[in-house]
Amino acid sequence: MTASEKPIIQVFDAYKAAVFAKDVEAFIALYDQDVCVFDLWGKWSYEGINAWRGMVAGWFGSLGTERVVVTFQDVQTFMGDIITVAHASITYQSISAEGQALRAMQNRLTWALGRKNGTWKIVHEHTSAPVDLETTKAILKR
Repeated sequence: MTASEKPIIQVFDAYKAAVFAKDVEAFIALYDQDVCVFDLWGKWSYEGINAWRGMVAGWFGSLGTERVVVTFQDVQTFMGDIITVAHASITYQSISAEGQALRAMQNRLTWALGRKNGTWKIVHEHTSAPVDLETTKAILKR
């Protein structure tokens, strides 16, 4: 990791922490007000921070006492002065309140981040999973 990549890696770390804590506001703070999200679930896209906040609140609220541990694999960043692109494989591992592993899924993540007032914010997020050609079902394990 280079010194210029450190703020982007901090966004990855803050994402993991916010998901584990189910902290909607900490999670949303990572995103630009005009964010566009192409999410894997539910809708074709989420336009703007309020639409994304609603999805995130619903996701975290659906977890009950469960927590989600996020891990990133194969993180790559392509740094620019005002725009950076990062991509990774991501694993979401659901755990019980007692810490027991319940289920897991993986997908692919791409972020475009913009620097505004010295702070990197996610301006575009795209998550995806490959689709099995025979069953047309998403493949959620690598």
